[in-house]
Amino acid sequence: MASPLQVKRRLSLLIGWAADRRVPSILRGPLYRGYAAFTGADMGEMRGRPQDYPSLGAFFVRRLEDGARTVSDDPARLPSPVDCMVQASSPVTNGMVLEAKERRYPIRTLLAGVGEDVDLDGGHQFTLYLGPKDYHRIHCPLDAELTEVVHVPGDRHSVQPSVLERRRVLPVNERVVCRLESAQGTFFMVLVGAVVVGRIRVVGVDPLHRGPIEPARAFSRGEEFGRFEMGSTVVLVTPPGFHAPTADLGATVRMGEPIADLSAVQP
Repeated sequence: MASPLQVKRRLSLLIGWAADRRVPSILRGPLYRGYAAFTGADMGEMRGRPQDYPSLGAFFVRRLEDGARTVSDDPARLPSPVDCMVQASSPVTNGMVLEAKERRYPIRTLLAGVGEDVDLDGGHQFTLYLGPKDYHRIHCPLDAELTEVVHVPGDRHSVQPSVLERRRVLPVNERVVCRLESAQGTFFMVLVGAVVVGRIRVVGVDPLHRGPIEPARAFSRGEEFGRFEMGSTVVLVTPPGFHAPTADLGATVRMGEPIADLSAVQP
């Protein structure tokens, strides 16, 4: 008999297979408009026409029209890497961070061995939840070099806020841990999979990569960094002194809007 983990993986593969099936051109408009009406997605900001997206999966990772998102160019602000709801925002205290409400977990477990040389106590983490309506491409929040990527196999629990309030999810789900070096310091972006998220992509990196990126891959502020092929969560982790958080818990934020203040950071 298949284990629950095997069942979730098979479900993810099945949904991924279905999402990749080519939709007849005549049905694309009605199908995608129905999806948008159900989820609240804004089709008015997508690039091109519905007919330009051959499958539901392609529509899910649709690009936006130029100008649909503006990345803050204020050097004193840290922009959000994604469209999201701020599910959690907490300091790293004795190695622990907030997952949801009063539920906490060890940040080192989430990072799976990446960044052991970085002192994180007194740092901060944002848990950024992407819902089905959101733009699902991930952007680099700062000029930075990607120096390490580790794919971590794991479970496929739902990452919906109601689930995170009941059980530990983020440090046990499949995820991709990314280490980035910037003028402001080292930071981490953890791309967490979910029950129907079988594919997490980082631009220019093999999906199953584990280890240093040589040579390091440079990203500019606001440049596309990766994508989720179905919805999920990004956990942004920073060391002490990196920033002062400004986004409120539960706030809805669009990619490029400020979530923290960098003005006190010393290069």
